[in-house]
Amino acid sequence: MNTSLIKELRDLSGAGLMDCKKALEASNNDIDEAIDYLRKKGISKAAKKADRVAAEGLSTVVIDGNNASIVEVNCETDFVAKSDPFIELTNTIADTVLNQDLACVNCAKEATAELFTDATVKLGEKLDLRRIEVVNKEDSDIFGQYVHMKGKISVLVQLAGGTPEIAKGIAMTIAANNPQYATKDDISKEEIEKEYNIQVETAKEDHSLDGKPDNIKEKILQGRVDKHFKEMILVDQEYVLDPSITVGDLLKKNGASIKKFVRYQVGEGMEKRVDDFAAEVMNQAK
Repeated sequence: MNTSLIKELRDLSGAGLMDCKKALEASNNDIDEAIDYLRKKGISKAAKKADRVAAEGLSTVVIDGNNASIVEVNCETDFVAKSDPFIELTNTIADTVLNQDLACVNCAKEATAELFTDATVKLGEKLDLRRIEVVNKEDSDIFGQYVHMKGKISVLVQLAGGTPEIAKGIAMTIAANNPQYATKDDISKEEIEKEYNIQVETAKEDHSLDGKPDNIKEKILQGRVDKHFKEMILVDQEYVLDPSITVGDLLKKNGASIKKFVRYQVGEGMEKRVDDFAAEVMNQAK
């Protein structure tokens, strides 16, 4: 295959390397025919949207026996995120990830590329598969899931022991409180040391510590570090269905423990595009 032709077609169409190669093979290396091929496939149109920001979308969880998947699929606007074709796409992606036991997001993107190309043409927006995870459990473990606001937040939790009802309640707590760790043991030494150093620097401006013995200052600093992390630890958080107890109390009462949890909130950490309403309507009309 002539690499210069592939490069030329990529520059003209904005399509990916493999798509350009296939187009040239199908058109006997005729650039014009190859461009038509890409346009017919919707690939060229999809590529033109590559520089747009896709920070809206949906997440979802699929459970099948001892296996589960959680995915986040992004689009550009909430308008599209609420549409039936996008909802169907998200569910299909989650099923595909689970059924093919896809281990990484790049693998999943490759396996679902055609689905995304077709959906991009149909919906007229940049679409992206942002992240995935497949979780496998033992027969004795329990899965719990919770999807909030039709997919704005999705949670998958795996318990050792307990019941499906408890697992779902804990998934709801995770959705509401956004814990970063299951237990204190999950916090790395590096993270604890970093926070301790921050507290040491902060304490230099805290005159309430002036004159206190070093051992008392140390206890206060350690206490502040513990307080900082306590709000991020799942077992220390109030159980959303009964705020009089913590998640840890609930687990202990039922002889259960957290083995894993995954929480996806759509668009978290991403810069979102800001449009006025008129601009969004015009974009949908294109």
